[in-house]
Amino acid sequence: MDLRATATRVARVLAASAAAAATTLVLTRLHANSAEAGMVFLALVVWSATQAGPWLSLYVTAVCALAFDFFFLPPFRSLRIIGAQGWVALASFLVCSVIVSRLAARARRQTLEAEQRQQDVERLYELSQEMMLHEDAASLIHDLPRLIQRIFVMDTVILYVCEHDQFYRSTGEVPQGVQTMLRAMTQGQNPTGPVDSEFYMNALMLGMRPVGAVAWQPASFSHEVASAVSAQVAIVLARSMAIEASARTDTAREAERLRTALVDSLTHELRTPLTSIRAAASTLLEAKGLDEAGRIDLITIVDEEASRLDLLIGEAVEMAEIDADVVQVQRVPQHVRALLDHAVEESRRALARFKVDIEVQGDDKPAWFDPHLLARVLRHLLENAARFTPPGGCIFLRSWRSSFGLEFSVEDTGQGIDPHDLPMIFEKFYRGRSAAHKSKGSGMGLAITRAILIAHGGGIKVASTPGKGAKLHFWIPLIERQPVATPLVSRAAAPQAPTKPLVREKTKRSSPKQPKPAPNSGK
Repeated sequence: MDLRATATRVARVLAASAAAAATTLVLTRLHANSAEAGMVFLALVVWSATQAGPWLSLYVTAVCALAFDFFFLPPFRSLRIIGAQGWVALASFLVCSVIVSRLAARARRQTLEAEQRQQDVERLYELSQEMMLHEDAASLIHDLPRLIQRIFVMDTVILYVCEHDQFYRSTGEVPQGVQTMLRAMTQGQNPTGPVDSEFYMNALMLGMRPVGAVAWQPASFSHEVASAVSAQVAIVLARSMAIEASARTDTAREAERLRTALVDSLTHELRTPLTSIRAAASTLLEAKGLDEAGRIDLITIVDEEASRLDLLIGEAVEMAEIDADVVQVQRVPQHVRALLDHAVEESRRALARFKVDIEVQGDDKPAWFDPHLLARVLRHLLENAARFTPPGGCIFLRSWRSSFGLEFSVEDTGQGIDPHDLPMIFEKFYRGRSAAHKSKGSGMGLAITRAILIAHGGGIKVASTPGKGAKLHFWIPLIERQPVATPLVSRAAAPQAPTKPLVREKTKRSSPKQPKPAPNSGK
């Protein structure tokens, strides 16, 4: 870098010397007088001052003064000066050249400073715009050093955040000495200053409280620009902390809301069947005036309400497992038709009053998936369809393979879903405006369904026409060969991230490879 600067200065001196020599040669060929030569030489001095600064202009002034005395003041071709008129002319030329060169150099310096300030303002504006475009404050803090490095053309930028006690660097590792200095600055020790002439460091203050520190290399910022950059970074850190605090508050509020909703839902849903069971059991115990048909009716009520309790408790357990935030999907080779038949068989009581049409389009080659988890999905969807379809209606269960994956659909001919309920239908405990008063359910089935499908790497969507029925379409990846390992999928890895996934049950279940015939199944 020093060699390049030296070479540049030498080249400028040689160019100035050549310009002075060429000007002198032209003036002598034109036989210019002293006044004309002085004006031309003065113009050359002004030009050098505006282009190269004061020091080169002083050198050009000295060279032009010698040429002016040697060629244009008597006696010619000599450096001697005869008479007061020659001394006055030479002195006037020197004074005017020095004054004009200083004025031109000052104007040049002010112009460069104005251009630099304009560039700094544009860069600060670009930095503020880039920071405003980031929606995620956490990612902005991570990207901020690279952002400052790119906009201000720096070699290295390092950001230290007190709250996380973490360093973020645009490139490479953070030197240990720099880490120590940045931590010390946040404790009020040496708030600003250079370090070994390599890094410039500045504490980030929010009022009187330090929130972090920033360092950059090379230390080329002016004090004003450094303060402006530090202030903007401090605002970003303060905004990030405010967003994190707000997120924690919202999370706690949402958790409290969910707990309240769970308690209210379970209290209401459990109390209804318990009341029926107690009433039927009390009547059976008294056994006065009851015939055989009455006893059978009461026993049926106890059985149905006990089954309902079992279902509610099972869904509550599944939701608790969803909150574990991890799922184990155990894929095995399975025919899709066997899965559909098994799901219908498991839901035979709910589907007894409906016609179920099962269709597997294309070749039913074995595919790798978890049959127990997908059977839960189908059971939830089938029972949900039966709940909102009038007796004698049709429920269509279909599956097909596509470039998108292994796809399924459950379609009914019921009342459909209110358009206002569609955005919230997969949320926990949400039962819709009309269903909340008409149907018996906890509002957890579709949330569980979506969590299981996300664990498989798939998803689900719903389409509905009020009065004509609803269609729930879901899909999972089509795997026709044995996977290398059983994946452990968490909510962060899910493609759509709707809800938390479900933990696989530990109890063993019978294989659905040889299901019993489905009730009223077609095809």
